[in-house]
Amino acid sequence: MSQEKHNEIVGSDTAETAVVPNKSVSQERRIVIVGGVAGGASCAARARRLSETASITLLERGRHISFANCGMPYHIGGQIADRRRLLVQTSEGMRTRFRIDVRIGCEATGIDRQNRTVAVHDLASGVQYSLPYDALVLSPGAEPIRPDIPGADLPGVFTLRSLADMDAIKAAAEACKSARAVILGGGYIGLEMAEALRDRQMEVSLVQHSGQVMTALDAEMAAPLNRELALHGVDLHLGATITAIGQHEGGLRVTLSTGESIVCGLVILSVGVRPEAKLARDAGLAIGSRGGIVVDDHMRTSDEAIFAVGDAIEVKHFLGGQQTLLPLAGPANRQGRIAADNIFDRPSVYHGSQGTAICKVFGLAVGLTGLSEKELRRLGRPYDKVYVHPASHASYYPGASPLSLKLLFDPQDGKILGAQAIGSEGVDKRLDVLAVAIRAGLTVRDLRDMELCYAPPYGSAKDPINYAGFVATNVLDGDVASCHAQACMKPAGDQVLLDVRTPEEVEAGTIPGARNIPLDQLRERLGELPRDKEILAFCQVGLRGYLGCRILKANGFRCRNLSGGYKTYKDFAAAEAAKNQTIKAAPANETTPGGCTAQPASAEKVCVTREIDARGLQCPGPIMRLKEELAKLTDGQAVRILVGDNGFPADVAAWCHSTGHQLREIVADGGHFRATIVKGQAQPAAAPGPASAEASRPTSIVVFSGDFDKAMAAFIIANGAAAMGSEVTMFFTFWGLNILRKGQKVQVRKNLVERMFGWMMPRGPEHLKLSKMNLAGCGTAMIKGIMRKKNVASLGELIQSARQAGVKLVACSMSMGLMGIHREELIDGVEEGGVASYLGSAERGNVNLFI
Repeated sequence: MSQEKHNEIVGSDTAETAVVPNKSVSQERRIVIVGGVAGGASCAARARRLSETASITLLERGRHISFANCGMPYHIGGQIADRRRLLVQTSEGMRTRFRIDVRIGCEATGIDRQNRTVAVHDLASGVQYSLPYDALVLSPGAEPIRPDIPGADLPGVFTLRSLADMDAIKAAAEACKSARAVILGGGYIGLEMAEALRDRQMEVSLVQHSGQVMTALDAEMAAPLNRELALHGVDLHLGATITAIGQHEGGLRVTLSTGESIVCGLVILSVGVRPEAKLARDAGLAIGSRGGIVVDDHMRTSDEAIFAVGDAIEVKHFLGGQQTLLPLAGPANRQGRIAADNIFDRPSVYHGSQGTAICKVFGLAVGLTGLSEKELRRLGRPYDKVYVHPASHASYYPGASPLSLKLLFDPQDGKILGAQAIGSEGVDKRLDVLAVAIRAGLTVRDLRDMELCYAPPYGSAKDPINYAGFVATNVLDGDVASCHAQACMKPAGDQVLLDVRTPEEVEAGTIPGARNIPLDQLRERLGELPRDKEILAFCQVGLRGYLGCRILKANGFRCRNLSGGYKTYKDFAAAEAAKNQTIKAAPANETTPGGCTAQPASAEKVCVTREIDARGLQCPGPIMRLKEELAKLTDGQAVRILVGDNGFPADVAAWCHSTGHQLREIVADGGHFRATIVKGQAQPAAAPGPASAEASRPTSIVVFSGDFDKAMAAFIIANGAAAMGSEVTMFFTFWGLNILRKGQKVQVRKNLVERMFGWMMPRGPEHLKLSKMNLAGCGTAMIKGIMRKKNVASLGELIQSARQAGVKLVACSMSMGLMGIHREELIDGVEEGGVASYLGSAERGNVNLFI
């Protein structure tokens, strides 16, 4: 039916009988569907398949009833060249194949629930009319949130919802050509648009109000995206938002909450969507706390004759049971089908959504299913977690790349609660398996026992799914006690960090304060570890740490293994460091992510003598190959290496900085990384981590005084030196020993003189006095009050931070004997030593203080 003929019909008194001329309205079931795309169009098609006699009318405000809105960024970027491929179904196709009365350009403006009619406004002709229904299906979708920002309505500022929006953005990008684009929002659309515009060779700045992109993920799983965006030329402004948009020399100027301003050619607002529920709200239908239409599991609203589907409704989370909004095409399609079934009295139930989703961000795929750790904490639900970093397929087959997988499960029965994954390939396959496992109510033991496809190009004999199941089952069965990165960032006083990797791996970085004993030497060096403390063992990804813990446990030590190893720790640390920061793009030959600078290209051509394909190797494999090949070269010669590990850019920058080699170039290359390294004069590795040799020279502080102000000064200096990479030793003697005393009384055997000394001396940092103006304790109380107001760390907090930073606290054993102080009275983490301990550190260092 032509648009002209349609306008004639809807303007007549007999419009409804004219739509389907061969049937009487009284003999037909009249179904009206408001909105097309995934939910509405699937409902209409399903309804026709169930009944050839029903009168089905689909109202669509726009010009397209069913299009692939998820594909719009890829048309803008050029990957989908033919715009017509986005049209899943046309209005003419629906009329021809399904005999559905499709009315495009017609907006539903009101619902009369008593008389069961819908008020319709034909936007082209201006005609308004009423359309009767026996069953009404609402599929209005969700509308982009347009934040209340001055200038948000200026030309050149866009949101992306419809094909018309897509066409406008594409046209603006073509007109701007090499100008900069600013994207507000780091969710699915924001990340996909960043890639699309970079593919058009535009400069891109992405502004995200929170401390991470992709907020549906847990922060550590999103951290690799920061590196990926930077490597592909995207400036990332985290913890910032746009406060104003103004015109500027034919373009726009964007002002950020940080005070920074960016001149650009176009702005895309992608801060999220909200349910378009006005029609339902005005009709008095129940609206949920999140602003969506309330439906039951048959997709029926609070009116039994009205159904609702798609992005406009609130759904029950399959696992958590809470009402949520999940604007995803897959659920919308199923909901449309379920609504049609129930209209025709075919009982059909929607069992809730679990939020399975995936996103492509340049060379990475990232996705999730089920509940995140953030959601589990918010719900107060007990959980445990493991991290694994296996290869996407057999590592000996070319092209394998690392896959990072986080698995969340119930600590009692092992039921799978959620999963997140990131990598360059194989992410979708594993998340699909885990999504099915969650839907089926499986446990981590079932993952261990799954029989999955294996051939070297596609998987491994022990698939990442099996691997995650093995690790989680070990935790569930108590075969190993695990710990997580947060604990290793701030270990307790009775805990010691143990790095069981090789010295070559440690050169590329380690956790501050960790001792290094390679796994293969552990049995012979057990005497170097304290038996009165818990060992937090770690390796690169978790396997050797687990083996180390088994050895230590068998030899009477308390031990925990860092789940996911140093690789997961780095992602946690990167996520923390990135909050409220701007991460600049990394142009080739200039900068690598994380602030490590590559050498600028020089006029002299780099002599690349060896090419290494290390894409099948996982860390530390690429670094080990690099070291092996560079050892064969002379200074000034170079190696070019191709690696699949997305953590390699930061690792190789730190390793080169530590060893004295030159990182000349690192670029992303089709989901992998290509780096050029020039051999230099090898330098000794810093300890700990990749600090420079100069920064890691020891700093020694003798603490003789027990005065509060002098103790504060000593620990402020110690923390500062540790933060700069120095190895700090604090030697406490005579009155300084009181700083290290525990605050509570400890039952130890003492003679009379020792007890008298104990009564007269202050017990711990909380009881120290000022050296001047103490005023019977009033002065000390005043200075502590001022410190609290000015957010200055207390002495106790400074001591704790120093211990966490790896500062060595040594108590003079001779002074302890003279003053009657026993080892049990000192805080955890203090070593006993004599003057030789101090002199050994002082002779090696360049800073020696006496306080």
